[in-house]
Amino acid sequence: MRWSRDLARPRPLAALAALLALAAAPAAAGDLAYVTVQNGDGLSILDLAAGTERARIDVPGKPAGVAVAPGAVFVVSPEGKTLRRFDPAGAETGRLALEGGPMGVAVTGGRVFVSDWYNARIWVIDAATMTVTASLATGSAPAGLAVSPDGRWLASADRDADQVSVFDLATLGLHARIAVGSRPFGLGFAPDGRLFVGNVGSDDVSVLDPEAGTILATLPVGTRPYGVAFAAERAFVTNQYADTVSVLDLATLAPLAEIAVGEYPEGIDSAGDGRTVVVANWFSNSVTLIDAETLTATGEIETGDGPRAFGRFIAKAP
Repeated sequence: MRWSRDLARPRPLAALAALLALAAAPAAAGDLAYVTVQNGDGLSILDLAAGTERARIDVPGKPAGVAVAPGAVFVVSPEGKTLRRFDPAGAETGRLALEGGPMGVAVTGGRVFVSDWYNARIWVIDAATMTVTASLATGSAPAGLAVSPDGRWLASADRDADQVSVFDLATLGLHARIAVGSRPFGLGFAPDGRLFVGNVGSDDVSVLDPEAGTILATLPVGTRPYGVAFAAERAFVTNQYADTVSVLDLATLAPLAEIAVGEYPEGIDSAGDGRTVVVANWFSNSVTLIDAETLTATGEIETGDGPRAFGRFIAKAP
């Protein structure tokens, strides 16, 4: 960035005070985490800045998958075979029965996508009317779903096929099937568009180019990698059996750290401040907050029983 003399000018006191207030604002101020608690049949709504559980909503059917959108939260209950829509305060505003094995969920452009574990497909659902409009064929046992930052691609981790299916969101046509490690489950797109896939069976992460349909790298991580999130130019991967989060440098793909968190970490997402990573600890009934720059755990918030938070579960403040 070119240096400007304007940057060196003294600022008015009001502007300076505003800058100081911003610098002192708590991490993830205004962000809410919507954490599915499977054992407790509920949804914990967490205030990340306050470090408290704001509300706990009853959600029958052992909820696991979750996806937030502007003004709405979508929750999948695998045992109840149901997709539910909630408003930000936790009031249910829509419901759809899905006969099969609903598991992962993603939302974009007024459409909700839900993977069907038992029938190798993805339901395409109108987010407003809560009706199924199409179905996409995947490999066996699709689990996690992710949408690319530019809204171009939908990716499915097809666990029992050891592959990822990539769909063109403009046409809903199949774009590529990419072989990965053993038993892929969770996945996520990095800000630059690369796709990171956690392979629970081979204890590694596959890095993919979704457009070319190729694998770029295979990176060893901890035992049973599950979910992936991104912050501060780094990738964060939950390791279920290691009770840790592996950290990878996005530029070099080099391992940077392994951070101890709660027991059996699964869901993971990044907050709107660009540096807070939130990890759902299924067996500890809590989420761990991680500073993505210092690579340290900075706090823990209690949840309901059995937090899964499988998907993008943080609603970022405007």
